[in-house]
Amino acid sequence: MIGYSSEIKYQGLDLLVQTQDKGLAAQYAETLVYLSGKIVYSQKAPYTQYLNQPGFKEKVAHLLKDVHQAVLNDISGGKLDHQLLKLKA
Repeated sequence: MIGYSSEIKYQGLDLLVQTQDKGLAAQYAETLVYLSGKIVYSQKAPYTQYLNQPGFKEKVAHLLKDVHQAVLNDISGGKLDHQLLKLKA
């Protein structure tokens, strides 16, 4: 299983963002955002469209990287503020 892990500070919150391939049985990549060990956001990205295509592993690897970066961008761009900032209390 491949994946990515990033620590990010945002608006006083120390977040851990992890993205991993959940495997062929599940056929999706999952990104989880943690605050103090608790999952505060999750996103799934299916990859069924790549099954049985040439370069499957490379396409899934590229998807994982893109999805992970997109969530990091969403956090830093404020798109998840409605979920994250209420946790600052």
